[in-house]
Amino acid sequence: MKVTAQEEYGVRCLLQLARRAGEPRPVTVREVAASESLSPAYVEKLLRVLSRAGLAESIRGTRGGYRMTRPPETVTLGEAVRALGGFITQSDLCARFTGNDDCCVHTADCGLRPVWSAVNLHIQRLLDSMPLSSLLQGEIKIASRLNETAISLNRCLVPLQTSTEV
Repeated sequence: MKVTAQEEYGVRCLLQLARRAGEPRPVTVREVAASESLSPAYVEKLLRVLSRAGLAESIRGTRGGYRMTRPPETVTLGEAVRALGGFITQSDLCARFTGNDDCCVHTADCGLRPVWSAVNLHIQRLLDSMPLSSLLQGEIKIASRLNETAISLNRCLVPLQTSTEV
């Protein structure tokens, strides 16, 4: 998975809103920009993208700013990534790497397609299982949770069966 600047910075901006979700005053663009060392114009762009996706809302006026539309416990990292750019789909992948032709030479029978699809699915499931509130707990707790997830995933994996019949 390739993380774009828009996805990275957009999630970071959304986490700034999540940190202050219980406060009555919305967070200003300048506050988010200062906290993330980004330009106010870029933060405004990212927050508009998140607003269009329904994850944040703009509050107008002299005491305005942005806030989350839902509690951080109910918004997943997967939702945020989809709002900011999304995951590459199987058809995107096949259309993107066509070599010198108009379509991929492996369209009929591709050994890589199921691998990339499975990797993409696992990444989406992982990010969909992570509420934004869990990302506010600190790096050590998050790393521990990810290690537990990896261990349980390994228990669920079934070895690939290969046929030896001729």
